[in-house]
Amino acid sequence: MLTKKDITIVRKELENMFPDAECELIHENPFELVIAVLLSAQCTDALVNKVTKDLFQKYKTPEDYLAVTLEELQSDIRSIGLYRNKSKNIRKLCETLIEKYDGIVPNTKEELESLAGVGRKTANVVASVAFGEPTIAVDTHVERVSKRLGICRWKDSVLEVEKTLMRKIPKEEWSDTHHRMIFFGRYHCKAKSPQCETCPLLDLCREGQKRMKKSSKVIV
Repeated sequence: MLTKKDITIVRKELENMFPDAECELIHENPFELVIAVLLSAQCTDALVNKVTKDLFQKYKTPEDYLAVTLEELQSDIRSIGLYRNKSKNIRKLCETLIEKYDGIVPNTKEELESLAGVGRKTANVVASVAFGEPTIAVDTHVERVSKRLGICRWKDSVLEVEKTLMRKIPKEEWSDTHHRMIFFGRYHCKAKSPQCETCPLLDLCREGQKRMKKSSKVIV
């Protein structure tokens, strides 16, 4: 497991690699962000942005999503994975926003998690990006990077990863580190082909060192 000093080195290196890392889901307000993050489950941000480019032109308010049939909404997001279930959640979410929050997206994680299709990760993303609350949202990239580097244990649950990162990283750096870890996992420490040979964190990375040893044996 990495020491506190090691984790500081990791944070600084991630900052050097991705100083401008930020949410890549295109949105103009908290409502659009909630919809975009909901759609992004098990789907790439690039595909979501492609779909929401037209979707957000057609649907501006919660009322707009309820003014069409479920079938029409499903058709509008058909290229997104799990589109049937996501369409139902979008409509339920919009109903709740209208009934409980006057059509306005709430700004606390607890309230956000009460919305259909909004889990802990989505709530953390919206709280951080839309409302500036320090959070660490653990998606597949953050989880993979945390475990490969040895910040967390392989057996840790997503919630355990989140709590460990919150404990080991200064609160004022939670949100920035979260985005940088996503970029690192998305563009460098990829699931299938991590760029270990050019990684500035190789000396600290237990997984990277194992992979390099294996590759050197294959070459020999």
